[in-house]
Amino acid sequence: MNTYYDILQYLKKFDVYIYVGSRLGDLELAALEIDNLYRAGVLEEQRYAKFKLILRHEHTLEEQRQRI
Repeated sequence: MNTYYDILQYLKKFDVYIYVGSRLGDLELAALEIDNLYRAGVLEEQRYAKFKLILRHEHTLEEQRQRI
């Protein structure tokens, strides 16, 4: 799992479907859902860290796109 799309597919396994209407909003909501799964003990630490890194990277890229 190396992309934002992979994370969204992983979340669908838990019936979590994300669409807020803005990409930044979607990324932030996905990060919150990943945090919740980690706190619930469903997500192991290594996968959690990788997901958070991917989401942070995508968030940064989207912020840069919006500045242009």
